[in-house]
Amino acid sequence: MISLRKMALTTVAVLAAHTVAFSGAYAQNKTFSFGYDQPKTTGYGLAADIFDAKLKELSGGTMSINQFPAAQLGQEPVMLQKVRSGDIDFIISSSANASTLAPASGVMSLHYIFRDENHLKKALADKDVNAAVKDIFTEVTGARILAIETLGLRNMYSKFNIEKVGDIAGKKIRVQATKTEDTHFTAYKAQVVHMPFGEVYTSLQTGVSDVAENGVNVYMSNKHYEVAPVLSMTEHEANNGFIWVSDKVWNSLNDKEKGWVTAAAQEVADKQPAASLKLEKESAEKLKKMGVRIVENVNKKGFMDIAKPVQDSIAAELGPKAVKVLELIRKVN
Repeated sequence: MISLRKMALTTVAVLAAHTVAFSGAYAQNKTFSFGYDQPKTTGYGLAADIFDAKLKELSGGTMSINQFPAAQLGQEPVMLQKVRSGDIDFIISSSANASTLAPASGVMSLHYIFRDENHLKKALADKDVNAAVKDIFTEVTGARILAIETLGLRNMYSKFNIEKVGDIAGKKIRVQATKTEDTHFTAYKAQVVHMPFGEVYTSLQTGVSDVAENGVNVYMSNKHYEVAPVLSMTEHEANNGFIWVSDKVWNSLNDKEKGWVTAAAQEVADKQPAASLKLEKESAEKLKKMGVRIVENVNKKGFMDIAKPVQDSIAAELGPKAVKVLELIRKVN
């Protein structure tokens, strides 16, 4: 028979081995913060879920993200600073807000450079477009972009129909605080108003803004229809954005882990646009059933005629990298 002392020693050894194995596994697991300023029910949540699922799959469950939606870690301008300082690991930012770090990326927010949703999807999948966009960010320090994602096309919403460009003349419209937005909307003869996204609902409610603009699902998820019950399908701008990773995280990864992260980001680029565009259509149907008035017959030509020369002048001002991206997008069939 085995002595009680020997059994006790064996038990201790087994427990110790399990403890070491558990500690080793735990040390290998990495969970990263992933912030974005929209609700999880939007295309941002789709992007984060796709990224997380692929990262877990490739890493065998040793790498994953902890999502912080709805601006829990700050609005996009704040998160852009935090990801560069290494205080957040991954974020999603719009192309408009990203232009505060790399002005040339404002080219992705130019009005009517994407002819329709199909052209948008094809352009974002184009390898040359992707390479040219990523090249814009090579001089940004502290963080890098991994992939382009989209929430579809942006539309204007208010308490009244917007059927032609003259309908917003003299109206106060909340826009993202960039030169691209200011120049386009000023050309439409609107009065631009700047504020964080979290203040848009109240501004529409109180009359600080007459009009706001965003994607259909963003409009629905943030309940902006309560204070601006008319959604006019201007489709004036793509709601494009980028997945960022901090250099602090990137430099801490070995080559295999960097490969997993890169592949997870590519999975987003491959799958999120189509899923996001599907979500836009589903959201529009839900809004109609809720009683929201959706204006389909917008005369976009009036907007486009004004936007076209603005596209070229802003791209030229943003520099050769912006001009290159614009030319590549226009060539996509």
